[in-house]
Amino acid sequence: MKYISTRGATAPHSFEQVVMTGLAPDGGLFVPEHLPQFSREEIASWAGLGYPELALKVIAPFVDGEIPEHDLKALIDRSYANFRHEAIAPLLQSGHNEWILELFHGPTLAFKDFALQFLGNLLDYILAKRDQRVVIMGATSGDTGSAAIEGCKQCKNLDIFILHPHNRVSEVQRRQMTTVLADNVHNIALQGNFDDCQNMVKASFADQSFLPEGRQLAAVNSINWARIMAQIVYYFWAALALGGPHRAVSFSVPTGNFGDIFAGYLAKQMGLPIEQLVIATNQNDILHRCISANDHTTHALQHSLAPSMDIMISSNFERLLFDLYDRDGDKITELMAAAKAGQMNLSDDALGRARELFSSYRSDDAGMVETIRQVWAVSGYLLDPHTAIGLAAARACRRNSTTPMVTLATAHPAKFADAVRAAGYHDEPELPAHMADLWQREERYTVVEQDIAKVQQFMADNISA
Repeated sequence: MKYISTRGATAPHSFEQVVMTGLAPDGGLFVPEHLPQFSREEIASWAGLGYPELALKVIAPFVDGEIPEHDLKALIDRSYANFRHEAIAPLLQSGHNEWILELFHGPTLAFKDFALQFLGNLLDYILAKRDQRVVIMGATSGDTGSAAIEGCKQCKNLDIFILHPHNRVSEVQRRQMTTVLADNVHNIALQGNFDDCQNMVKASFADQSFLPEGRQLAAVNSINWARIMAQIVYYFWAALALGGPHRAVSFSVPTGNFGDIFAGYLAKQMGLPIEQLVIATNQNDILHRCISANDHTTHALQHSLAPSMDIMISSNFERLLFDLYDRDGDKITELMAAAKAGQMNLSDDALGRARELFSSYRSDDAGMVETIRQVWAVSGYLLDPHTAIGLAAARACRRNSTTPMVTLATAHPAKFADAVRAAGYHDEPELPAHMADLWQREERYTVVEQDIAKVQQFMADNISA
């Protein structure tokens, strides 16, 4: 299995090279040259497998023998051993033929744990084999940072620097990152928004001259292919639980950086019968505007009660565009330049192909709060703000009531107490036992102004010898 760049100007890479490189040298994102294909009979034969066993079936073809299967199995087993629910990703019925896939039972209470527990173990394995030390640099709108730190803090061969927008993540999200006091963990509170953080990460990958000799950057954001790959698994998991592949299933996905829903797109391309994918956005609605009105104009980013979706530059959308434009790297380079300038429009053909599978929806804070309130009043089930937007989108955009509709529950409501209180939930949402002392833990982070030279100098000064 070889991997190519969406910009078309990078030589094919191996799986291990892609994991270690993150962003392609030409500025594009890596995708497989060819996707694995599974027949309906093969998918059906996986019914009844536990989550780690299913993950091995889905992931192994992407690795293609570069990691011996018994080692890959051990990495996967280790990655999901500390999830709090025996099912790993349980399904809960929320309405007629309507389901919620709970993806928040990992150690940091967010769906990012599915990919980043695996990526942390994978990086440790590759680095130990290579006798190499690297520097992890990542940007977070809230959940990626804590999941990356949790997945990587035990790794002996890396330093990790996570940039989060200062005062623009929830307090629980911040404390989950900043109370990890390991010597190799560094939190940077950037005086800017998530897009500013992400732009600094991309610029630093493009020019790594600030690093000590012999070190390189490695990515934990969803630009890293291994993260997307790990997220494909739970689409197969949910579909099998609901009668797939003998019946189609639809999914609604709270969407910021487009990685999670792109994994669903890949699952469909690999043979899973997915009828509809709903892009659920908050008021930072560039993806909804793009799909519904061919308007990909960049607006000023708005701070919301669903901060993990406060993103205006959705990096992984480029991976979908690469397919919609028949893998024309030159065309993607042109489109990305237009997007960077603030204005991108899709061709009629590309937009039509996207709309065959994707629908989209926008909910502002007021609509999200009302969804939390209504669902709590009717069923006693407490949604986090991102999942509430996903559920509202599922109900508004559903094309076929006979097809099961699954909303991805991307985070635990205790991470977003402000949104839950705004919906009239008077008690503080309770954190799970392993985080019950979060408010008493010591914090450590550094506020840095929006200046890439100062961020890079901080990193250079704090990289382990």
